Amino acid sequence: MPQSLDDQYSLGDSIVDMGGGDGIDDPVQDNRPRILIMGLRRSGKSSIQKVVFHSMNANDTLFLESTNIIIKEDFQSFIDFHVWDFPGQLDFFDPTFDTNAIFGEYGALIFVIDAQDDYMEALTRLHDTVTRAYRVNPNLFFEVFIHKVDALSDEYKIETQRDIHQRTTDELADFGLEKVSLGFHLTSIYDRSIFEAFSKVIQKLIPQLPTLENLLNILCANSGIEKAFLFDINSKIYIATDSSPVDIQSYEICSEMIDVIFDISEIYSKRTSTRNDSGMSQSIKSAIQPTTDETASDASSLVRLHNDMVLYLKGVNRFLALVCLIPSDNLEKHGLIDYNFQCFKQAITDVFDLKRLSIERRLEEDIDDDDISI
Repeated sequence: MPQSLDDQYSLGDSIVDMGGGDGIDDPVQDNRPRILIMGLRRSGKSSIQKVVFHSMNANDTLFLESTNIIIKEDFQSFIDFHVWDFPGQLDFFDPTFDTNAIFGEYGALIFVIDAQDDYMEALTRLHDTVTRAYRVNPNLFFEVFIHKVDALSDEYKIETQRDIHQRTTDELADFGLEKVSLGFHLTSIYDRSIFEAFSKVIQKLIPQLPTLENLLNILCANSGIEKAFLFDINSKIYIATDSSPVDIQSYEICSEMIDVIFDISEIYSKRTSTRNDSGMSQSIKSAIQPTTDETASDASSLVRLHNDMVLYLKGVNRFLALVCLIPSDNLEKHGLIDYNFQCFKQAITDVFDLKRLSIERRLEEDIDDDDISI
């Protein structure tokens, strides 16, 4: 039964790494996590990056050229991070490369394997990469994307994943690296599996993820919500969800709602009038980002489904949106659900402020220590 959340959000000293400032000198952006994407040539690394972070149509990736240099990109969102795309033919363990500079930072290493090709060579490269990277930085998260599985049968997908998992863990055990934890994901850019896999990777880079999950659990329990996702708007990655199991169909329909609502908001977003050099009046959008501050934070939508469920979307801030599945009977107290959402939104803001204050305090302490040493 829906209940008020007035005093149920107690954050204490918990903070979440959710930097989102605009300025380069914003302290929240310091020490960004690093995501390293590696694999053999033509395994699909660049396609993954373009589809997830640049909203490229999957069919258009067929025309991408093979990567020949290391491509580094910065992404500003709910959590600011770097993405490094490594060419498959590059031997980054060559003495000319500084392995500490590559693997020494906090982050995740994603190794992409083409499931439609013979993956024995890829497994050898995976083993070499994991063992050497682990020696440099044992705190790295290691993830394996078994990619291009869209053309495979369900039975063959499972068998391929089992075989790759077994071979990899056995080889690491032979080298005494049983403690290395690897995540294995079946992915394709032609469905939502690549977004779900990246969601799980990004969540590992948020140290206080349980705080967000706890907030979502409280919201669901007191509002009659069956499932809730907290999405990054621009990439459709969900950064947190409640503790109930994730149903892929529920995730897909919630993710598609993000596309529909914010694509429509782009069409009807505010426009400002300006004049070009010839004096002709022309209309330009008021923001370059896919969503403006106003359209994202004020977004709200209800969609009734045929199975007596309701899709409920609310913008949290310019980066995040909450998408829920609610039984239609529980929507009778719509005002109470909206009120509980406002409590949830304020709790997210408090988490963000706590993170900023923590970093600023740490920076001040570092400055004081430098002054003392001088």
